[in-house]
Amino acid sequence: MRQLYPSREAYKQGKLQVSDLHTIHFEESGNPAGKPIVLLHGGPGGGCPSVYRQYFHPDKWRLIMFDQRGCGKSTPHAELRENTTWDLVKDIEKLRSHLGIDKWVVFGGSWGSTLSLAYSQTHPECCAGLILRGIFMLRQKELQWFYQEGASNIFPDAWEKYIQPIPVAERHDMLSAYYKRLTSEDLAVRLEAARAWSIWEASTSKLFPNVELMQSFGDSEFATAFARIECHYFVNQGFLSAEDQLIKNVAKIRHIPTVIVQGRYDVVCPMISAWELHQAWQEAELIVVPDAGHSMSEPGILSALIEATDKFADF
Repeated sequence: MRQLYPSREAYKQGKLQVSDLHTIHFEESGNPAGKPIVLLHGGPGGGCPSVYRQYFHPDKWRLIMFDQRGCGKSTPHAELRENTTWDLVKDIEKLRSHLGIDKWVVFGGSWGSTLSLAYSQTHPECCAGLILRGIFMLRQKELQWFYQEGASNIFPDAWEKYIQPIPVAERHDMLSAYYKRLTSEDLAVRLEAARAWSIWEASTSKLFPNVELMQSFGDSEFATAFARIECHYFVNQGFLSAEDQLIKNVAKIRHIPTVIVQGRYDVVCPMISAWELHQAWQEAELIVVPDAGHSMSEPGILSALIEATDKFADF
């Protein structure tokens, strides 16, 4: 099993104004002369913790990480206006151009895999490779599974806490009920909903639930951006023109070297999505980790991702 690379500080941090409203925070770490790779974090709304740097050989990669609109160190915090999938795709291109990069490898897990697919299908000429984890394509069956009925049958104890802020009469449509509260003018209502939403995801992300992860996801500042932005994207079906858009457009990226890492027991983004994507995209390598859930920090997924980043570094 592979282990994380030693921690290193970023050698450069910066801000990039991407609209009149939004400014994104970015950083570069590793080797300034290394192979460029951009990390697209999850959520949407998750931000980039420093531990992400440790998945990449520091002497081989020039790693670019940025906090997507409204989260992490990007501003304004938890902002939903001008915040769509296609705004983020444009931001990635603006950042690539700003940094003077011709082509880069794209690394993304969970929502980051969604955004990686959307970006690469829009700008295939800019992608030297894709490393994807925990495939999520924002289809209705995926949203229903996690936020309405499905995962609830595996984690009924955590589900009970997730539904608590929502009156029984509104529980037939949990996404809409949560969106109403996450956009409320009442701060207390927003925070209660944000914490319950975020802790539900943290409770289900690992094969063996992790209390520390739940506590970090319950932090008010993190939960507010995470829950608001996620729910905003999900009630709008990810701003896709069709729910199967990302799988239908595989032909645009079929030629790009790709590895997909998927936990067998991923409850947040069940393996069926990775399987169906792979069926449409046989050229992509699918690695199934037999003893893992959703989190990239689970030992088997961590090891497979580091194997993949090492392999792509030497292409």
